[in-house]
Amino acid sequence: MLGKQVFAIFLVIIMVLFCIQITIATHSYVVGDSAGWTFGVSSWANVRKFDAGDLLLFRYPKGVHNVVIVNKANYDNCNAIGKTLSSGNDSVALGKGPNYFICGIGGHCNDGLKMEAIAH
Repeated sequence: MLGKQVFAIFLVIIMVLFCIQITIATHSYVVGDSAGWTFGVSSWANVRKFDAGDLLLFRYPKGVHNVVIVNKANYDNCNAIGKTLSSGNDSVALGKGPNYFICGIGGHCNDGLKMEAIAH
């Protein structure tokens, strides 16, 4: 009898862990779709619904652009102060709330290479 109870508890634990795994699954998005991380990309994020944990994949020619993860003030002022990614093939997991990205090369941010992604 005790063996059946232990087995039933074990099955319940497995089912709970399986459900938790499903609920934390993430989606991946290539920023800018086929155009990639380039000028005019800010509107790309406006038509998508992101969840915390979703991955943004930044694709761009290495050395031509970069991705700087910034706060709101640095986003608004195009200050490239934050974590800089520059491989041309970068991925970032979104945190809950607004996430801000700019290109820190030359005047690219001032020319529109910046994006806000809001994760729910």
